[in-house]
Amino acid sequence: MRIGGQAIIEGVLMLGSKASMAVRNKDGEIVLEDLSQDTPIKGKLFKIPIVRGFASLYYSLYFGIKALNRSAELSSGEKFKKSELFWSTLFAIGLAVGLFVLLPMFITSLFQVLKHNEILFAVVEGAFRLFLFVLYVWMISFFPDVKRLFQYHGAEHMAINAYEHGEELSVENVKKYGTIHPRCGTSFIMIFLILSIVILSLVNPLASRNFAWRLLSRILFLPVTAGFSYELLRVSAKNAKLLKVLFYPGLFFQKITTAKPDDSQIEVAIVALKRVLPQASKVEGPEYFG
Repeated sequence: MRIGGQAIIEGVLMLGSKASMAVRNKDGEIVLEDLSQDTPIKGKLFKIPIVRGFASLYYSLYFGIKALNRSAELSSGEKFKKSELFWSTLFAIGLAVGLFVLLPMFITSLFQVLKHNEILFAVVEGAFRLFLFVLYVWMISFFPDVKRLFQYHGAEHMAINAYEHGEELSVENVKKYGTIHPRCGTSFIMIFLILSIVILSLVNPLASRNFAWRLLSRILFLPVTAGFSYELLRVSAKNAKLLKVLFYPGLFFQKITTAKPDDSQIEVAIVALKRVLPQASKVEGPEYFG
């Protein structure tokens, strides 16, 4: 089984035979919680190429948001109202749409020469989106809280790397491995942003040139782009030499989104990982983002 995971506030979420999270609370103790006893290990959606990519993205986001909200409570020792969690999540989604969908479209539309060339419009818009995303992540990486989040991201990768190399899961063994993982969600996002430029440049000329269509096309083709990006990520993770060079941007970008963790953070990642390991020696299942 391909185990996946995400960094959360003072902890790590792991997705495998189940969805579980480990968080270090304000007293320094590791709290382990299961978010779900049953992830779609043998779900039919995960057997269909392209479709399985969007399904994996959906489950990763669903459990990711759920774990992020819960980790905020555990790490702070405070109980948040459901309305507070709802509005904070809605604000985060709105901010992402505004920064990485609407703003690039608006900036590109200011150039008169691009308004009547849909292919060039999609290429320039995609380049702006990619630039804004990298710039945003690079800027927030200097914030202390985000830096700790990126350390837990590194711990998650190191633990999964050790597991995939057949190592016994101990702090000393995990420390031998790097913070870069080929199946990382960060790499997926980079592939998605680059591939969206190609897909939208082919689709846009088929419809009218107006803001409403451009926005609608980006929403409609999101599942398709996500599906293709996932398949390419799977190929890349299996060391396909011909395609490896195409994914260097994503691997390089992980140098920003991951940081070297300390032993206590690695310990948290190990606790979360052990919880989701399959009980059987051979279990087929979905390849979650690493």
